[in-house]
Amino acid sequence: MRIGVNVPNFGPGTHPDALRAWARTVEGLGYDLLMVSDHVAITPDVAKQYPAPFYEPFTTLSYLAGVTERVQLGTTVLIVPYRHPLLVARMAANLNALSGGRLVLGVGVGWAQQEFEALGVPFHKRGALTDEYLRTIRAAWSDKDDYHSGQIPIWVGGNSEAGMRRAVRLGDAWHPLRSLTVADLRAAGDRMAVIARERQRPTPALAPRIVLRLTDSPISDPGRVAGEGTVEQVIGDLDALRELGAEAVVLDTFGGDPEETRHPETAWQALATVAAHLSHIRTEQS
Repeated sequence: MRIGVNVPNFGPGTHPDALRAWARTVEGLGYDLLMVSDHVAITPDVAKQYPAPFYEPFTTLSYLAGVTERVQLGTTVLIVPYRHPLLVARMAANLNALSGGRLVLGVGVGWAQQEFEALGVPFHKRGALTDEYLRTIRAAWSDKDDYHSGQIPIWVGGNSEAGMRRAVRLGDAWHPLRSLTVADLRAAGDRMAVIARERQRPTPALAPRIVLRLTDSPISDPGRVAGEGTVEQVIGDLDALRELGAEAVVLDTFGGDPEETRHPETAWQALATVAAHLSHIRTEQS
């Protein structure tokens, strides 16, 4: 199971040097994936959670591809209706080629209605547009003489049943985002397997993005979300997700306050703590 990190590409502390430091830290700690988010127009509904500057994901990942060597690069998640699908197909294929085949394309339908309006995209058609555009992207990639896309995996985000159905129809993996317990993910995986059987399709892989919030004392609340608690609890969550058959897990250290981006060392320390425990376990197992 690969373990990745969601890197904040937004907020008052984010700038090229900070992004480079994040990338080198993630790769240096031995993580397998580095992923960033997507917004285009920082309208008031977006700015409440993810204020400017907001670095566009394709250009950001192209920059980070040049300062890393091994770590995979991805989007969590690219909002599909915001861009023409042939543009997405081209940018993704080019980034994948330029990075040595390291791209993972996580996708979603989006939520920020004001941003949709600013971009002239009908908000209430975003689900249908996402389905149409994903089919167009895959069709473009099938023209290997032109796109040279290689094998770019598509992770479909969305915690709802609609998201699971979209993952079954159009994705290689289902990519639920944050605020879920291990039990939630187990139940959702069972439901997705049923959906796949109904459609006579393969069950997509599981690749969740979970919080990473370390505490000094164990959290006993049965509603504790995956990735929250002592490092032992977090490692236990990762073990449980591995047993569920997760292909990858992305750790998200962002707690919701944009001021956190000014002090990335706190997040880096949490990631280092988890990486050290994982390394110790792997050494013992070998």
